[in-house]
Amino acid sequence: MKLKNKRILVTGHDGFIGNYLLPELEVDNEIVTLAEDGGFIDIRDWNKIQEIDDVDVIYHLAAVTFVPYSFDHPRETYEVNVCGTLNMLELARLRDVEKVVVMSSYVYGRPEYLPIDENHPLKPNNPYTHSKLVMEKLCQGYSSDFSLNCVILRPFNIYGPGQGDNFLVPSIVKQLPLGRIQLQDPEPKRDFVYVEDVIRAMIKAGAYKTRDNIDIFNVGYGKSFKVKEIASKIVELYGKEVQVAYTGQSRKNEVMDTVADITHIQDKMGWKPLTSLDDGLSMMLRQPY
Repeated sequence: MKLKNKRILVTGHDGFIGNYLLPELEVDNEIVTLAEDGGFIDIRDWNKIQEIDDVDVIYHLAAVTFVPYSFDHPRETYEVNVCGTLNMLELARLRDVEKVVVMSSYVYGRPEYLPIDENHPLKPNNPYTHSKLVMEKLCQGYSSDFSLNCVILRPFNIYGPGQGDNFLVPSIVKQLPLGRIQLQDPEPKRDFVYVEDVIRAMIKAGAYKTRDNIDIFNVGYGKSFKVKEIASKIVELYGKEVQVAYTGQSRKNEVMDTVADITHIQDKMGWKPLTSLDDGLSMMLRQPY
């Protein structure tokens, strides 16, 4: 499944995911972004957004994404993530867009069972994931009320070259040349999925025929690793002596383990992760930024 000869609007095109997605879409399609006169249209500015015309597909990536930032800036988080999504859905309704692909997040909170499928109870536990859940509800509302075709992707922990160093894997890689890595809690486990595998899922989502106008998919690796396991793997691959220290500090509302059940996306889209953790981390070391 692949999009061809479409006019595609990509919000957040200059972000981590957008930098990987755009080259894949540009091969066979015309791309529209929110770039304007050397700057960017604010995703919250409906007066500007409604001027966009002739769009076939929307990939909505623009968002406030860093959990600690969302605690310090909750109003901005909700404004960008919720109002920005509302603007994209309204644009899609007015322009009779064929498909909206939305990047959500981990909205399950502390898991009641593992692996976590899409039917798991939703228990967001920070402003960022609360905003993403509201975003999902908006998508469901527009799909139900206006028959808008929408695919919601729930990626677990994405990593890859070019990711901001406030995320775990790039923060470790950045500290390697210092000969000492300092992290907080070594015990939380996460399902890490390589960015290029996520892009393949996004490409498939753009051409996927939705069930009842909307469908939701986990995107993950299907296995979790502790923070200390990730650090050890990176140091081993680095091949030099590096000390790793932990403060023992836990993040607010920390979730200790997450594993994605990816059966649904495998069955419906034929997608599965192709990049092993060792291969993905090796690519991070070769090209971290």
